[in-house]
Amino acid sequence: MAEAVLIDFFGLKFNSQKNSHQALLKTLNAVRYHHAAKAKFLCIMCCNNISCERDGAHNNCELEASNGLSTLLREFETVSNPSMAASLYTIKQKIDEKNLSSIKVIVPMHRKTLLKAFIDQLFTNVYSFEFEDLQVTLRGGPLKQSTEISMITAQEVEAIQNEIQTYLRSLPALKGELTIITSPLISDIFLHGFTTRTGGISYIPTLSSFNLFSSSKRRDPKVVVKENLRRLGNAAGFNVEKFYQIKTDHASDVWIMGRKEPESYDGITTDQRGVTIAALAADCIPIVFADPIRKACGVAHSGWRGTLLGIAMATVNAMITEYGCSLEDIIVVLGPSVGPCCFTLPGESAKGFHNLDPECVRLFDSPNPYVDIRKATRILLERGGILPQNIQDLNQDLNLCTSCHPDKFFSHVRDGLNFGTQIGFISIRE
Repeated sequence: MAEAVLIDFFGLKFNSQKNSHQALLKTLNAVRYHHAAKAKFLCIMCCNNISCERDGAHNNCELEASNGLSTLLREFETVSNPSMAASLYTIKQKIDEKNLSSIKVIVPMHRKTLLKAFIDQLFTNVYSFEFEDLQVTLRGGPLKQSTEISMITAQEVEAIQNEIQTYLRSLPALKGELTIITSPLISDIFLHGFTTRTGGISYIPTLSSFNLFSSSKRRDPKVVVKENLRRLGNAAGFNVEKFYQIKTDHASDVWIMGRKEPESYDGITTDQRGVTIAALAADCIPIVFADPIRKACGVAHSGWRGTLLGIAMATVNAMITEYGCSLEDIIVVLGPSVGPCCFTLPGESAKGFHNLDPECVRLFDSPNPYVDIRKATRILLERGGILPQNIQDLNQDLNLCTSCHPDKFFSHVRDGLNFGTQIGFISIRE
């Protein structure tokens, strides 16, 4: 049984005649009869001469109608916006506020494919949809149930994408201004930074607001993440069309840009100007590498597994092998991550850190010792030959544990599976 029911009246023009109102009344009564007991959200999406005015926190639909229809309409939330993108995005927000995922859409047959195209852009696989044909009497007789359009053209898809992008660009930033943390160690020949959670448009509490990763398991669609990335590119000054991010496997593989791209990797290196590379993270460490002498750079995603597997030095070694970098010239900045104050591992997993250096583990004899992945990363970098003065730990310098600062950062440890993602990025200026 659907948790939410959406009736698509968008673009349908109802007249004020009695038979039109009776048909509308019959349609809404049927929806209420079949779904009101189980559905937690009943919604009408409309436009044209069904107009909606916002009265406080409620939407009241004004329609020249009989008392019966007016009374019935109060049982439905009505969303009326000038565009399909705005209407569906508003409805998605209402569905997400109630944490619903099973949705029935009652839609005129000839609009089903179009509506599906919008839904594919604005929703993820977290949601399930079923569609039912809408039959209602319009001016001059019943709605013509033309054959369902099975596909839409490439031009129509582009128009849908443009409408959605235009709407998302109009939305205000949430939770404050976009903030980029930078390191004074990295030369001005590079663009670089680490993002926080402020200044984006993501509204899901654990993803709000500058989430930079979309997956089938999260409620943030790709178009929202793409808009957040566009805003980051504008603020930082990089070209989002030349933006590449790691494909995390929590291991130690590195993609040397220009060579064949692996299926998964936790590090990237490049010496190409104008190309921005990024490491995703929530509690894992986003690491940025820069060599101002050879004009090469890299990023790495270092979780606890990747740390022990040596992803940081694997990235350094790729820069040395591929670009002729020298150890003494490479700058390494550890971006915001979970600190030893909040991160624990089962005792068996913590052994690897204790074997590396006992100071990386606190309460080692407990079932779940506290582990310092940042200290371990620094130790491995220094043992690998990176100069201590060329390593900056932003957590240590700025007190930036991701789990301790819900106002600034996303955190898997703190927020659970539906966590948001920040990034560390770098590029060589063109």
